[in-house]
Amino acid sequence: MATITAALVKDLREKTGAGMMDCKNALTEVAGDIEAAVDWLRKKGLSKAAKKSGRIAAEGLVAVEIQAASAVVVEVNSETDFVARNEDFQTLVRNIGEVAVKTRLTDVEALKAAEYPTGGTVELAITTAIATIGENMSLRRAAYIAVDDGAIGSYVHNAVAPGLGKIGVIVALESKGKPDVLTALGRQIAQHVAATNPQALDSSALDPEVVAREKAVLAEKNGAGKPAHVVEKIVESGLKSFYKEVCLVDQPSIHADHSGKTIGQVVKDSEGAAGAPVVLKAFVRYALGEGIEKQESDFAAEVAAAAGQA
Repeated sequence: MATITAALVKDLREKTGAGMMDCKNALTEVAGDIEAAVDWLRKKGLSKAAKKSGRIAAEGLVAVEIQAASAVVVEVNSETDFVARNEDFQTLVRNIGEVAVKTRLTDVEALKAAEYPTGGTVELAITTAIATIGENMSLRRAAYIAVDDGAIGSYVHNAVAPGLGKIGVIVALESKGKPDVLTALGRQIAQHVAATNPQALDSSALDPEVVAREKAVLAEKNGAGKPAHVVEKIVESGLKSFYKEVCLVDQPSIHADHSGKTIGQVVKDSEGAAGAPVVLKAFVRYALGEGIEKQESDFAAEVAAAAGQA
């Protein structure tokens, strides 16, 4: 058996852009013949996948996966919205969600190295999908929440299939109350989160820098010529309004049947029906592509260029 050196793997990787393990596997299959390894990768479609890796992937799907009293939300990106309707891509994203909830992995690199349900790793499954479907894809992020006692509520907006869509929200409720009541409440809160996009669960969970910046703005905007104690009261009042905008428990519920109550009040009022105290422990909201700088393109110019007219 030929010895597969690190230098040989590096050389093949530079020639094809394929992943390190793919290069090593290719060289092993062809007894170290680098040109044969190039052909092996091409036949598998793995070298083509690497060529797509520089293209911006800001579309795709967000997946929500729940297992007992734990849940994950993951985002897998693709280049176009068309891929979100591809059944193979949907299966890929759903399977990655299942791996994440079982392993509780949220670090992207660790999750990519985890075992995929049909064999190999998550990273290999993504690479294979890139080659098969023909678009760049990437596992962008994952989040996990759980409760010891209670339930997980969830909501997926613009769903293309169960648990798959453009916005995914999971909500954790800690309680020994009735599971069906808790799950229904969790779903309502998840819908609210999807609509309002709160920054934090409550004021104590806000980034101190965000609070400090808001205080500075309020003081500068309303404090000209006023005594310090008056400015302090103005800032305090302004912060309460700010918290109603950005903190989940302080936001008025979007649901008409809650009569303008805050989410905190809604949770408290649910305790009668649940038969036990209820605590809103955590939430996660992922919106597809948020924070990714999308590349603007002139479609007509691209067509003209492809036709040799530009």
